Amino acid sequence: MKYLIPFLLFFFIVDDEAVAQEQPVIESFVLDARKITSEVKIDGRLDEIAWGTASSTTEFLNKWPNDTGLAANQTQAWIMYDDEFLYIGSINYQKKKDLVIKSLKRDNTSYHWSSDGFTVVLDPFNQQTNGFLFGVNAAGAEVDGVVSIENSNTRPDVNWDNVWHSAVEVHDDYWVAEFAIPFKSINYDPENDEWGINFVRNDMKRNEYSTWSHVPQGFPGIDLGHLGKLRMDQSLEKRRERIAILPYTLASGSKNYEDKTGLENNLDVGLDAKIPLGSSLKMDLTLNPDFSTVDVDQQVTNLSRFSIFFPERRAFFLENNDLFGSFGTWGIKPFFSRRIGLQDGDLVPIMFGARVTGNLSGNLRAGALNVQTRSLDQYQANNYTVAAVQQNVFGRTNVKALVTNRTAFDGTSPTGDDFNRTLGAEFNYTSENGRWRGNGRYHWSQTEDKLSDASFAGATLMYGDGYKYFGVTADRLGDNYINELGFSQRSFQYDAARDSLIRVGFTYLNPWAGIVFRPESEIINTHEFNAWTIFSWETDGSFIDRISSFSYELGTKNAGDFSIRFRNEEVRLLFPADLIGGEEFLPAKTYNFNTIGLNYYSDERGIISGSLESSYGGFYDGTRLQVGGTLTMRTQPWGNFGVRYVGNRVELPGNYGKRTLHLVGPQAEISFSNTLNWTTFMQYNTQAENFNLNSRLQWRFAAMSDLFLVYNDNYNTESFGVKNRGLVFKMSYWLN
Repeated sequence: MKYLIPFLLFFFIVDDEAVAQEQPVIESFVLDARKITSEVKIDGRLDEIAWGTASSTTEFLNKWPNDTGLAANQTQAWIMYDDEFLYIGSINYQKKKDLVIKSLKRDNTSYHWSSDGFTVVLDPFNQQTNGFLFGVNAAGAEVDGVVSIENSNTRPDVNWDNVWHSAVEVHDDYWVAEFAIPFKSINYDPENDEWGINFVRNDMKRNEYSTWSHVPQGFPGIDLGHLGKLRMDQSLEKRRERIAILPYTLASGSKNYEDKTGLENNLDVGLDAKIPLGSSLKMDLTLNPDFSTVDVDQQVTNLSRFSIFFPERRAFFLENNDLFGSFGTWGIKPFFSRRIGLQDGDLVPIMFGARVTGNLSGNLRAGALNVQTRSLDQYQANNYTVAAVQQNVFGRTNVKALVTNRTAFDGTSPTGDDFNRTLGAEFNYTSENGRWRGNGRYHWSQTEDKLSDASFAGATLMYGDGYKYFGVTADRLGDNYINELGFSQRSFQYDAARDSLIRVGFTYLNPWAGIVFRPESEIINTHEFNAWTIFSWETDGSFIDRISSFSYELGTKNAGDFSIRFRNEEVRLLFPADLIGGEEFLPAKTYNFNTIGLNYYSDERGIISGSLESSYGGFYDGTRLQVGGTLTMRTQPWGNFGVRYVGNRVELPGNYGKRTLHLVGPQAEISFSNTLNWTTFMQYNTQAENFNLNSRLQWRFAAMSDLFLVYNDNYNTESFGVKNRGLVFKMSYWLN
């Protein structure tokens, strides 16, 4: 902390007005879209007469690595509409031989933002709180998703999926993108005649990004607070209420070799449905959902005292999840949908789920979710209900509330003696220019035992202008804040002596600060210095831990990024710990140790790219050496092949243990077209003593309609004996 305070004070010495003078004057960016009556064919050519009279953008502005001046490789976009579609066309100037295309596969944000691409961001309610994005790369790979505010930052979620149309055509000196976005696929208010809009262009030859409406440093190109305006010359009709049904059929076979059970075959059916409730509300239903085709989790080596957070991957829970999942902080989530249908790592079958989300008015957004699970072996059936509201109060500031409830359900009625409920409210502030952001939060939980000290409260305040940033988060989680639908990394600590998890309430403080220098250089993009500290105490004030970090990061234009960091940890183990399987447990006492780390990330635009990560230092009373990295090769545009490795050598004194852990993850991805791809993951994890093979073929044979063939295999890492294996065939078809 003694190093962080003068570091924070330095920011107030920097002349903020001088920095502001380097920014261009932000003008009003307005597009007046004209309604057309002629037919438009989406073929990537823009040769219809209507395109010649469509409203077009002004010149695109630099976004990154510099946010001043005009983009070197320009883009021009046009927009128009009819009763059914919003049409967008663009010409993106770049020589054909210089195009960088990472993949033909859709909905991969990493591939999209590291390929030559064009993206539109739409905010139909013009409230700067949520919207949509649609984009393509120069080979026609689509990305679509929702954009929302989470912890005061704009975040994309590409798990949202809906029907829209695009086409790309590449010429020697430019490439063309053409979109038709159905109004029925997005929520909007027909009485609102002004939308938010912006366009983002990826220029990978120059390693630059540009936007139509100016977005300053420190904000993503899709930032909802820096959109231009889209005005329709005629009022839109109310959204046409057409129900969409997505039925599926599934056939699978599996065998568990450890339990020595025979081959189990399964034939199943289910469906999802989307039911419009007016132009701004929508109901989503799922009956007997199946998630066997979802991407596998990327395994990690866990040598910490806490649980690891694995993100939600199931589409039903991810769509519009920002309304429910944006509460709390990065380490404390009052609602985490992965708690539904998963219990201690086991899949619990879901009977049905229903969700209603949308805007009740221009400033009020609301949603409700209900899911019913079946009983399974030792797990009883449960009903889960979640509701959230978000009310804009002024500018980009809002208040929101969340209610969650889990109730044991015997199939006919709640049992009444087994439940968990939470209620919470949060206030979120964002200044007009987006530099100052903050929020305050209070949540309370209840179980059948009606325990005291069952609340979670906290606040965050942060500042960032692209050149300097700082902030602080403070939270207090009570000893009996029991939230079975949430996630808190620090709520439980493992007592190795009693082989049990112990609930621990805590107070948490996290200040941070950083400064970025952007020199005028042909080689270097940025020099960045940052520091952060985490403190935590038990609710009675007893010390738990302090972690302090200071790092330097060098960003280059074409040679990748390099960083060095120093970290000091003071940790009080509350209980005896078994981190690596030693003969004796580490004793419960206070430890202090230092670590230094070096990382290098190569330029991702290369045919071959990769990273190297290493650290060495103390680890409680011993030492820890960690080495790892990635190596990736692409065969543009159809193939990506790579391997990820993490190795740890931990040496503790006496009988506390010595162990070497390996995590190896080869991956191969082949895209035969924009609609057919084959992905194979292998993960060899000596800590989990498991080797996993997951291979998935996906064919999108029609709009929103997919065929999957998935093979899954697990082996132990000692004898490579088979644990279990299975094969799944699944087909879904979109009816609208």
